[in-house]
Amino acid sequence: MSVPAPPHDRAAPPGQPGKAAAAAWIGSALEYYDFFIYGSAAALIFPKVFFDSSDPATATLLSLATFGVAYAARPVGALFLGHFGDRLGRKKIMVFTLLLMGLSTFLIGCLPTRAEVGGVAPVLLVLCRVLQGVSAAGEQASASSMSLEHAPDGRRGFFTSFTLSGTQGGQLIATLVFLPVAALPEHQLLSWGWRVPFWASVVVAVVGFVIRRRLAETPAFAQQAAGEGVAKLPLAVLLREHWADVLRVVAGALIASVSTIFTVWSLAYATSDAVGMSRSSMLWVGALANLVALAAIPLWATLSDRIGRRPVYLIGAAGSAVAMFLYLWAISTGSYPLTLVLGIVAFGVVYSAANGVWPAFYGEMFSTRVRLSGMAVGTQIGFAVAGFAVTFAAEIAGPGGTDWSAVALFTAALCVPPVIAALSARETHRIPTARLGERGLRRESQPETVSA
Repeated sequence: MSVPAPPHDRAAPPGQPGKAAAAAWIGSALEYYDFFIYGSAAALIFPKVFFDSSDPATATLLSLATFGVAYAARPVGALFLGHFGDRLGRKKIMVFTLLLMGLSTFLIGCLPTRAEVGGVAPVLLVLCRVLQGVSAAGEQASASSMSLEHAPDGRRGFFTSFTLSGTQGGQLIATLVFLPVAALPEHQLLSWGWRVPFWASVVVAVVGFVIRRRLAETPAFAQQAAGEGVAKLPLAVLLREHWADVLRVVAGALIASVSTIFTVWSLAYATSDAVGMSRSSMLWVGALANLVALAAIPLWATLSDRIGRRPVYLIGAAGSAVAMFLYLWAISTGSYPLTLVLGIVAFGVVYSAANGVWPAFYGEMFSTRVRLSGMAVGTQIGFAVAGFAVTFAAEIAGPGGTDWSAVALFTAALCVPPVIAALSARETHRIPTARLGERGLRRESQPETVSA
């Protein structure tokens, strides 16, 4: 029996679901534009600009470690931004995270190099990276909560998928910006060329700010605030009533390791002396994979609106373990056509199944009053591990950085917890938004009913 909507349920104003999706898209695009250009620079440029270039292996390892620093800052940022997002509303956090990300990325482009100020340079780099991490801690959780709570029942998967379409769009834009920069002569690239993509983030930030400041607060949050009221300590409520779902989200968020290994470690490996592919050719692999993902993500999300979140997510999580093994093997052969095809399949198609569904899948585990906290805390702890997966991969690959099979097995192992999390979660795609997160909801065999 279908669960009726509660009385006086507030519907989203006309056009708001689309505006919320657009706001989610542009913010995620900025976040992952910034993160992608940082990851590319960490793999290709920062070892020579901010670290001791006389020891290339150590410089690369330290540079990749700074990529993970932002992920370490994310759980701390999630505690604060999740708290205020569930108390003050989704819109305020969305505007704040956008401005902080744009500012911190612009400042990275202005930093002095190691040759100019010595050891102060990497310290300043890490500080800016921490600010990026704090911003990212609340960005996807607030954007996903906003789009989910504005979306009509039955289409939450589709509308929340714009958050992750934005991440792929941001990576695609970043790649297109980085391609001509990477093609510059070495001395121009290392002196001023690498700074241009960081400065360009201001354009995306301004566009995103204009869109987000005009967005209405969600009907679900407004109803919660006007009725039962917001939680004074959302984290306490979250850990008391939803601790098991928080653990599921933490485990599920480890799937992001596939993205960081694909985006950063495989780029460093493919362009190393051991393989010898060019920077530009490997950047095109990422660009085309992200282009395919832009189409695949909403398709997978729409499928999840019909058959459920769990089966689609499982396709992405389990499939990525196999697909990434094949992709890294292709790089090891030195065959660029094979690398291109398998890169598109692994990241553009297979990974997109999990990537496009998780905003709805995770968000639907929680009630309105703790949704942003639940998503922020759960995802950012998992993402923190995923962020350092690049550093671990660099260690696992050995002194020469050539043991791709060990990295592939490591990536596959990180896909196991997401599979377990999905198998243990309830199916929620048919539960009305106002009833999400209610205690006593039956398991997936009867997803539309609640216990008496």
